[in-house]
Amino acid sequence: MTLTHWILIALHFILAPIAAIHALIYKRDSRAAFGWIAVCFFFPLAGPILYSLFGINRIRTRAKRLRSRSPLLPVSDQKVVEGPAGLPAEVREMPEEYAQLALISERVTRRPVLGGNSLEILYNGEQAYPPMIEAIEGARESLFLSTYILETNSTGRMFIKALGDAVRRGVNVRVLIDGIGEKYSSPRASRLLRKERVPVAVFLAPKLFPPSLYINLRNHRKLLVSDGTLAFCGGMNIGDRHLAQDLYNPSRVADVHFRITGPVARQLQHVFLETWAFCLGKHPDPAPGDTGPKDRSSVLCRTIVEGPDEDLDKLANILVGAVSAARRKVLIMTPYFLPSRELLGALQAASLRGVDVTVILPAKNNLPMVHWATRNMLWELLKFGVRVFYQPPPFNHSKLFVADDHYALIGSANIDPRSLRLNFELVLEVFDPPFAGSLTEHFRRTLENSREVSFEEVDNRPLPVRIRDAFCWLFTPYL
Repeated sequence: MTLTHWILIALHFILAPIAAIHALIYKRDSRAAFGWIAVCFFFPLAGPILYSLFGINRIRTRAKRLRSRSPLLPVSDQKVVEGPAGLPAEVREMPEEYAQLALISERVTRRPVLGGNSLEILYNGEQAYPPMIEAIEGARESLFLSTYILETNSTGRMFIKALGDAVRRGVNVRVLIDGIGEKYSSPRASRLLRKERVPVAVFLAPKLFPPSLYINLRNHRKLLVSDGTLAFCGGMNIGDRHLAQDLYNPSRVADVHFRITGPVARQLQHVFLETWAFCLGKHPDPAPGDTGPKDRSSVLCRTIVEGPDEDLDKLANILVGAVSAARRKVLIMTPYFLPSRELLGALQAASLRGVDVTVILPAKNNLPMVHWATRNMLWELLKFGVRVFYQPPPFNHSKLFVADDHYALIGSANIDPRSLRLNFELVLEVFDPPFAGSLTEHFRRTLENSREVSFEEVDNRPLPVRIRDAFCWLFTPYL
């Protein structure tokens, strides 16, 4: 062998142990740690390089550095003031049926519950897009939009033009688009927005020079805030595909979005500003006003942010807590369902103690590997009495969680490792029986047209299918 070969071999035997030890120490998921250690050792030189590019979470370090020099104290870092009974004062004032759930998320998020809000459910783009455009056209001071995908088809261009018109009339407009999500369309939305003189930031755009090859760690949040008083959030991207009533659209997608007014809109605005600051590396001046009055009336809400920075595992802990606290019913609707072992155990335990646990999934998924991986673990739920249903096309992109007809989680997060560990997500916690009841009715209507999955169906899959599903399941931490 030549001297070059010996140098490369020596480099591998130096770098592979260093990368493997880093993965062993810093990876929280044992399967991910084991996978990266194997990659580091069994792929000469390429393994340590791949781990350096894709395996190290530099986001948390960057977030800590930004917050340490920020003139703003993020809401999530504020100290929780507790009452004499050991509970946060605002939680003690809530109705008894909310208290346990509220305490869990209060301790995890460090964001206050805010009352005085109202929420409206918007089904598909046909109901969601017109009021969103109206909010953009009605904005007078500030307008903040964050989305994973902003397509440049007719729907997307309608939004882009409305945003440009807002800039021209003097509104403070800022738009955040994900660096991977914007590649779903050509021309890219950021290019068209800049032509309209709209300030736009692209979240962790992959590029070779300087190297920034983030494939994971995406900004999956969907949020529109107008003047700090009106907001829209949920799981819906912006594009023609969400016009679900267009029967001639082969890629049509069903989804649910939400129109929100009240003090929590200001809390949502703070979330946008924090993400904008992350992209720019410094905090912009905050919009005027605070988080609003501590009104206990009307709908009680709280924002939950999830991400691979300081907010890692917050939503996962809240989901486990909410399932564990449920006494009558747990309803889950999600397109991608690969729960952690902790959440899986909580769902099993809830069903065993008599809670009606129902999970609704798409019968045909736009990501077949995720669908196959999910089928490999469904028996663990079905065996313990959890009911699972497949809903027919169009593909349903909704992310909904309801417990006991008075508590709901809505937003951008799926129940899978990508949402709960790799993506930046935004979820709204809602304490309100009428609102939760409306979502429960939506579940009921969906179940009428869905097919229940039996334990026998999953257990009797042909051997080749079982092998395929199990093989896909091995990649759960990365799906």
